[in-house]
Amino acid sequence: MDAPVIFDRKAVKAHRTRSARLQTSVMPILDAAADILMDRLDDVTRHFTCALDLGGRGIMAQRLMARGIPVLSSDLSPAMAACAPEHAICADEETLPFAPRSFDLVTASLSLHWINDLPGTFSQICRILKPDGLFLASMPILPTLRPLRQALDDAELALCDGISPRVSPLPTQQSCAHLLQRAGFALPVVDTEKLDLRYRSLMALLQDLRAAGETNALALRSKTVPPRLLFPAAAAELNPDEADTFAMPLHMAILTAWAPSPTQQQPLKPGTFTHTLESVLDAAQPASPTDSKRS
Repeated sequence: MDAPVIFDRKAVKAHRTRSARLQTSVMPILDAAADILMDRLDDVTRHFTCALDLGGRGIMAQRLMARGIPVLSSDLSPAMAACAPEHAICADEETLPFAPRSFDLVTASLSLHWINDLPGTFSQICRILKPDGLFLASMPILPTLRPLRQALDDAELALCDGISPRVSPLPTQQSCAHLLQRAGFALPVVDTEKLDLRYRSLMALLQDLRAAGETNALALRSKTVPPRLLFPAAAAELNPDEADTFAMPLHMAILTAWAPSPTQQQPLKPGTFTHTLESVLDAAQPASPTDSKRS
């Protein structure tokens, strides 16, 4: 069965092409997200010899090269692929053009959430990894942009007879973990990080989304000019107290998973353990003062 078409991939590509010349204004956010992934990578003691970076805007590739890891960058947009410091290709993440077992590391920093067939892409990543290869990625997850979505919905509902989808749906931490398991990865781990961002106005937020290539690319988005009062009304909903700034944190899922390999540690089968949990916990407890006196 074909995956549902949620996103207009042509619009995603156009937005990333525009972002290639605008992203310097949001570089602190992109750098912070990349640093979080690199911190996770630094915790791994293995040496990687061939990495693929998906949609890393050249930021991840620079960091990988600084650690002596050869890397190939790939992006949907040719202009964004050209931001890579060295080797790069233009390719669609939904149909990755790589042979099985080509890389021992695949990274993706905030670049996979505009994919229609995310389960299929995860399966392809697992396939192109060598046995025991590492997949390391970050994805924006809910409740990121939820206040913006609610403000736009409330404002449009007050001005019109209905609402149009204007903010992309995002996964949850639990759904990310399920997708990794479904794709056949071994030892999947999904934890979360948050970047605390604040904005002075709705326009400043929308400008950052535009610079990052994160504006509306939903297939069912309205292509008509929005009502003139929509954004002023949404701004009032978003910041009703007219404070100097309002919060719009970026919540991220950090995905760590490995391609299956017979050399990996395997969990024991039920009934094959040699110690009970109770005995382990009892052994870990310090002796009480009463016990010391008795001895």
